[in-house]
Amino acid sequence: MSSFNSWRSGTALLTALSLTAGAAAPLVIQAPVQAQTSFFDVQSSYWAAPFIQELARREIISGFPDGSFRPDDPVTRAQFAAMVRKAFDQAQVRNSVNFVDVPSNYWAYEAIQEAYTIGFLTGYPGNVFNPNQNIPRAQVLVSLANGLGYTANGSVGSALQIYSDSSSIPEYAQTSIAAATQEQIVVNYPNTQVLNPNRPATRAEVAAFIYQALVSSGDAVAVSSPYIVGQTPVVQPAVRIPTGTVIPVGYGDADKIYVSPEEPDPVPVTLLVDRDIISADGTVLIPANSQVIGEVRIAGDGAQFYAEELVLTNGSRLVMDATSQVVTTTEVIRRGASVREVITGAALGAGAAAAVAGVTGDRAIATEEVLGGVGAGALLNFFLGRDRATLISIDPNTDLDLTLNSPLALR
Repeated sequence: MSSFNSWRSGTALLTALSLTAGAAAPLVIQAPVQAQTSFFDVQSSYWAAPFIQELARREIISGFPDGSFRPDDPVTRAQFAAMVRKAFDQAQVRNSVNFVDVPSNYWAYEAIQEAYTIGFLTGYPGNVFNPNQNIPRAQVLVSLANGLGYTANGSVGSALQIYSDSSSIPEYAQTSIAAATQEQIVVNYPNTQVLNPNRPATRAEVAAFIYQALVSSGDAVAVSSPYIVGQTPVVQPAVRIPTGTVIPVGYGDADKIYVSPEEPDPVPVTLLVDRDIISADGTVLIPANSQVIGEVRIAGDGAQFYAEELVLTNGSRLVMDATSQVVTTTEVIRRGASVREVITGAALGAGAAAAVAGVTGDRAIATEEVLGGVGAGALLNFFLGRDRATLISIDPNTDLDLTLNSPLALR
């Protein structure tokens, strides 16, 4: 996946363009939401990315002010109670209790009370809750199974045989974990056969468990992941997505994409599918976070994205023939414009970078990194001294919907 660096005042660094985008299903399209769903420490290839992104869209979980999610941080019992409160709307099954270590002014007091009254969490002897205790993976699964009323079918021992470390599952948790396994809410990374029941659960793991619980309850669409225990492959052989299917896409890291009509070469771009593409019967055809590799090409008076390859989350690579509309919206960059204002929140192709540099006269750029080659250098000279330059302005949240030009065969 290519990358770009913003132009910084004083250094004005320019690099190649990089894109990520989202897509919905051709047959079932989920409505977009506005919550932050991308975090700099949760890459598209990260094992729990689809779970984290979906829960972030629902505002069940959130990141930190610095833009991180910290997926490997442990989760306390109080933090888990807050997540449960946002995720599930269950009826009260018991009266509240005053825990001696959870005063009424404690930040998670109401969340803990609700998680207790709806049956997800209990305390310890002596009305102790231990809100700051890191919650073990087994306890998370027991909580979800109890709160959602799961019951194990058949032999508990047989259900737990799938785990190579089943002997380490606490006795109190065995029946609930067997039920959770049968409901396919257990997600084990990197080995589905290793449960690690007594290890503190991470933020990523809790996100995966909660999302799978929502799927089990019919409140969320299944995502494709090789780490869901007991999940069968969701992409069936010989499935073909027909010509003409529209895949809506967007881009969360820049508000605009500038390319020049004089781009010396097509601009390499990688988009991300940010929602599952599913069939009418609920089968996941293209999992969220699959990559669409292609390039932006100049087409007449505009620019158009050409998809060439689809990389599924399991690493499978498929030839893809799809294009966006031709985008003809333009913006004029004038001499005297602030470089920072021009490029803030924008991604630029090499030609657009040369145009901005040439017109503004800001020579403090790494031209050999951005433009590259004789043609690119000549293009910079082409813009130097001009008082204006016209760039094609792409709004990635509205302009990049992809249409399949030929059937997409899924193996």
